Amino acid sequence: MRLRALLDTDALGLRLLGGEDELDRTVRGVMTTDLRDPSRYLAGGELVLTGLAWRRDAADSEPFVRLLVQAGVVALAAGEAELGDVPEDLVVACARHRLPLFAVHESVAFATITEHVVRQVSGERAGDLAAVVDRHRRMMTSGPAGGGPDVVLDLLGSDLDLRAWVLSPAGRLIAGSKVSGPALPADACAALAAEHLAATRTGRRGPHRVLLGATTYSLFPVRSGRSPQGARDVRTTVLSDWLLAVEADAGDWPEERLDLLQGVTQLIAVERDRRDAARTVRRRLAQEVLELVQTGAAPAEIAARLRVAAPVLLPGLGAAPHWQVVVARVEWDGGEVEGGPVAQSLLEEILVDPLATGPEPSDRIAVAHTGDEAIALVPLPAVTAEHDGSEAGIHADALQAAVREPLSAGLDDDGRVTVGVSAAVHSAEGLRGALEEARHARRVAAARPGRVCAAGHQELASHVLLLPFVPDDVRRAFTARLLDPLRDYDRRHRAELIPTLEAFLDCDGSWTRCATRLHLHVNTLRYRVGRIEQLTGRDLSRLEDKLDFFLALRMS
Repeated sequence: MRLRALLDTDALGLRLLGGEDELDRTVRGVMTTDLRDPSRYLAGGELVLTGLAWRRDAADSEPFVRLLVQAGVVALAAGEAELGDVPEDLVVACARHRLPLFAVHESVAFATITEHVVRQVSGERAGDLAAVVDRHRRMMTSGPAGGGPDVVLDLLGSDLDLRAWVLSPAGRLIAGSKVSGPALPADACAALAAEHLAATRTGRRGPHRVLLGATTYSLFPVRSGRSPQGARDVRTTVLSDWLLAVEADAGDWPEERLDLLQGVTQLIAVERDRRDAARTVRRRLAQEVLELVQTGAAPAEIAARLRVAAPVLLPGLGAAPHWQVVVARVEWDGGEVEGGPVAQSLLEEILVDPLATGPEPSDRIAVAHTGDEAIALVPLPAVTAEHDGSEAGIHADALQAAVREPLSAGLDDDGRVTVGVSAAVHSAEGLRGALEEARHARRVAAARPGRVCAAGHQELASHVLLLPFVPDDVRRAFTARLLDPLRDYDRRHRAELIPTLEAFLDCDGSWTRCATRLHLHVNTLRYRVGRIEQLTGRDLSRLEDKLDFFLALRMS
């Protein structure tokens, strides 16, 4: 479609402020942004909509417009709701760079323009797409008539008889149709997310078709403004972008039906981008608090900043919450991809109960990043007298279990995620200790094998706190010396010496309890333990040897 057609559409409420000679430019897409530099999210040919939140003073307009022109944007539309009239410095900058500029009346929602552009760019080749898009404004509104992505999925179910769900990359159900029948089970969500991430890492174009049991699903990437196709290394967004799962075989669809679903993913991406923009304030709060903590600011100053943050993160909460700190690192082989922003986006997606639906709970955290490390402040409801907070909040083992399968597929064979979780703290004085606790826990996780590893504060009270600081070659030599003879023997004779050793240590050397656990006669257990001692030259009645075996098993 051409820009002139937008100007001729009265319902869009656009007023031309400059660029009359450029109205025959072709619009290929639309993006809403308030970033100071959105260029890396632009593929070219877009109409950019902005509320002008990026503009702090008149000097900001020139570099903003220059970046848009360099990215191939065809026009800019500025909303009047925030500042009233569009600033003159923006008008001048657009005229200098021959970028058409429109003013959007405060009564017109950006969602209205987005829907119109998406519909026109698709050519209205599918009548059902037009029906869905026309009714989709409810999803984009913030009032009671809205409903987020669930609304458009309801329309797909009621109008087109398509069961569909929006999933996070970690397999959390973000949205689902209320008219599609039973919710998608958690294990199916995780499996679909893993298949999607694996396909994305291999470079296959969507939709990806997956067979789970007897059901075929088609998976469509939700490419938000943060991740235009082909613009950047896929590893920068693969662990945070949403996907649309449809219970159907898209391989049998005509082109018109594929266009419909692509249009739906664009509309869901607009909602995703809006939520991402809302996280800007929370990210800034996290950065400010963490800078105070790390520079040794007075607890009173940190507490004051937390009082500002609490209403933003937990609106309506009467008292300031307790806090947890979660630290994460995403590391890729080769070092070409900066891990900090990836870890930040990942934490914003996974630090929520995996059984909870909707994106809102994940918006009750604040995440900052420094270098390759992301740090999350997780607010917890004020604990009661009978609950000391030890069981509240994020649990490292549950978090790891929930996200390991899909994230491992996205990490493929060149990436790794390690996470550390602190205990809950009750005051600003405790935040510095919680940060160090979470960092130490992450180092414990990093010492373990696996693509996705997490450790919690509970593990820091034991010997495992020391393990991350033992050099890798020392760990390998130590475990090989103690365990390789047992592994070799098990391989040749199927004697199960390693499981026997683990059970014996776990039972504190009790012959009776261990034999009962393994369903063995005590004499059989004594024979196996004797074989372990013979092969290794150690004595399992000695505390030192027991401890060496225990450490070797933990490090292996």
